[in-house]
Amino acid sequence: MQSRSWRNQSSVTEFILLGFSRNPRTNWLLFFLFLFLYLFTVLGNGLIVTLIRVDARLHTPMYFFLSILSLLDLSYTTTTVPQMLIHLVSKNKTISYIGCVVQMYVFLTLGITETWIFAAMAYDRYVAICYPLHYGVKMSQTLCVLLVVSSALCGLICALVYTVFAMNLPYCGPNEINHFFCEIPAVLKLACADTSLNDQVDFILGFILLLIPLALILASYIHIFMAILRIRSTQGRVKAFSTCASHITVVTMFCIPCMVMYMRPGAEASPEDDKKLALFYNVISAFLNPIIYSLRNKDVKRAFLKLIRMGEDTQ
Repeated sequence: MQSRSWRNQSSVTEFILLGFSRNPRTNWLLFFLFLFLYLFTVLGNGLIVTLIRVDARLHTPMYFFLSILSLLDLSYTTTTVPQMLIHLVSKNKTISYIGCVVQMYVFLTLGITETWIFAAMAYDRYVAICYPLHYGVKMSQTLCVLLVVSSALCGLICALVYTVFAMNLPYCGPNEINHFFCEIPAVLKLACADTSLNDQVDFILGFILLLIPLALILASYIHIFMAILRIRSTQGRVKAFSTCASHITVVTMFCIPCMVMYMRPGAEASPEDDKKLALFYNVISAFLNPIIYSLRNKDVKRAFLKLIRMGEDTQ
């Protein structure tokens, strides 16, 4: 009954996304910057998915997880950036209530799924380095698919909890969200009710969805580093560590800003700081991931050159 009465109090049918600046010249500069970042993100992540699909030598668990990561990066960036680009050059910066809910849910689903994919990728590296002779058996195709499906299910269910708790509050006005998309901390500031319960839920879910995967990643890398130290040749150590360096970099770029955003009390949040953090794990990390993995990975470079040669041969 309480949630129904709150719902009846909610008079907001749409929200206004304030974005970054009210200066048209600044917004046009930001438009071209974010357009470049978005197009490169789509091209880079799409290229990685294509290379892994067409090159048989990349049909391994490590590259299977990398292709899933690239698809997630491409998808959650597409959830927010195209709308942000439109709002930068348009006077109409509104999003419907339902549109806000959908955007929030899809973004959270993809982001949560990605954190668990990071953990699956760390486990894959752990098995590859610590049990190389049993790698093919331990990292079977069935297990890889199961890890991806379970990560997606966790994302779908936990994102629903986040979204229901946030949008079950009354929103009576004002309706201006000081952000470039409907992210929960920014939306909660407009609620006409006490949000302390939401802060507690966000912290608990943040612990489950961020700290537990990070703990699994840390445990995997402790065993990996111990195994690397037992390798006698310096070249062998460098080669083993190089397969993990890209993953460690990507996890750090994505998870630390997410922890700051979702595990601190809402009262301590600064709108401008929140937008910068969101840009980092929503736009910058997805933009850098293809660069990080392609520059440090000889297999991806080899597959790319092979694809270019195939294109030249068909002309």
